Amino acid sequence: MLKQKKLRNEKKLFVAEGEKLVHEILLSNLEIKTIVAIKEWIITNEKLLKNKIEVLEATEEDLLRISSLKTPNKVIAVIEIPKIKFIAENLKNKLTLVLDDIQDPGNFGTIIRLADWFGIENIICSENTVEVYNPKTIQATMGAILRVNIFYLNLNEFFLENKENIQLPVFGAFLTGENLFKTELSPSGLIVMGNESKGISSKIASFINRRMTIPSFSQRIDKTESLNVSIATGIICSEFKRRAL
Repeated sequence: MLKQKKLRNEKKLFVAEGEKLVHEILLSNLEIKTIVAIKEWIITNEKLLKNKIEVLEATEEDLLRISSLKTPNKVIAVIEIPKIKFIAENLKNKLTLVLDDIQDPGNFGTIIRLADWFGIENIICSENTVEVYNPKTIQATMGAILRVNIFYLNLNEFFLENKENIQLPVFGAFLTGENLFKTELSPSGLIVMGNESKGISSKIASFINRRMTIPSFSQRIDKTESLNVSIATGIICSEFKRRAL
């Protein structure tokens, strides 16, 4: 039922699968409504299960029918979508990722995982960025979704607000721009990553102060034209954090 975005939005619920992810959620502040699991998992995790959580025993065949994964795990949890209020002031003195229409849930999930790794607390997404509670996104975060705040905003309005009040430097990843490794970077600011095929939109590009590019070190004429957006995000975040050491 919750495989569809419309129903997730209506019910304010999302699904998480797998022993590691569900274990982390059980230890978090998220509200779990229902757990569907095999008997072995229920017995092993009995002490973690709270009385108010509905626990349904299932067979592996049952999980196979309801799972969104090709190889279902031993447990599936239904969780209440948390309400997190966006406060622009909380971005000051921090690095924040801004995603302009990222479409692939695997890429998005990996970027959330990278943010967690590099200590980036907040990710701001355009309204057309893929949904964070897409099951594929959730799985790709490997639990990082519990430690990174995700906000969906009108980016044009957000950047106008930043220009007038927040006043953080805005860096953007482009195919052509200043060499990342020679660009003057700051310990705080906004890092904009664009759509997988179109890059950063022209409207959002107008707000960017520093255009960066990751240089290729290949000498081949037929070299790779561009990097996957999640890989590029990892390289850029690493360079920002390295400079701050």
